[in-house]
Amino acid sequence: MDTLKINFQELKRDTWTEEETNNAKLVVDFIQNIMNNHDFDYIRKTFGTHKYKQHNQSMVDGLEGVLEVISGFAKKYQDYVYDVKHIYADGSFITVHSHATNNKKHRGNPKKGLNIMDVWKVENGEIIEHWDAVQPIHSSMRFLFWMIGGKFKNNNTYF
Repeated sequence: MDTLKINFQELKRDTWTEEETNNAKLVVDFIQNIMNNHDFDYIRKTFGTHKYKQHNQSMVDGLEGVLEVISGFAKKYQDYVYDVKHIYADGSFITVHSHATNNKKHRGNPKKGLNIMDVWKVENGEIIEHWDAVQPIHSSMRFLFWMIGGKFKNNNTYF
C-alpha cells in the first residue's frame, strides 16, 4: 500500500490556541494511524483505554466499533485512505473534512470516493466523542451505503 501522509503543518492555522493545536495534532495522529496506516494495534495501544462515545449509529459504541468497521474496510479495500483537506478547531472540538477513497487510482479524483466531515471532542488529551457525516460521491459507493445502511448499532443518536 502507498501510505498517504497528512501534512499537519499545511493544515494548521496560526489563529488556533495551544489547546486547539494540541487537540488537532491528537486527532491527526488518530486519523493517520487508523485511516491511512491501518495500524490498529497502535490505535488500541494509544487510544484504547479512552472513553469513546460513537454518534455514528451504524457502528458499535466505543473505539472497538470504529476499529471493527475500518479494519474490515481496510481488508476489503487495501488502498483505503483519508485525504484530509481541512481541519477546523474550536476549543475541544476538532472538525476534519476529508476525501476518502478505496482505490489508489481514485485518489485526488473529486468524482470518486466519499466526502466526509468528522467531528471529535477532545478532553484532557483524549478523544472522547465522535460524530460524522458521510456523503458517497459516485454510484457504486452510493449503492454500497444503501446496502449496509439502516441498522442502528448504538443508542447515542446522531446528535
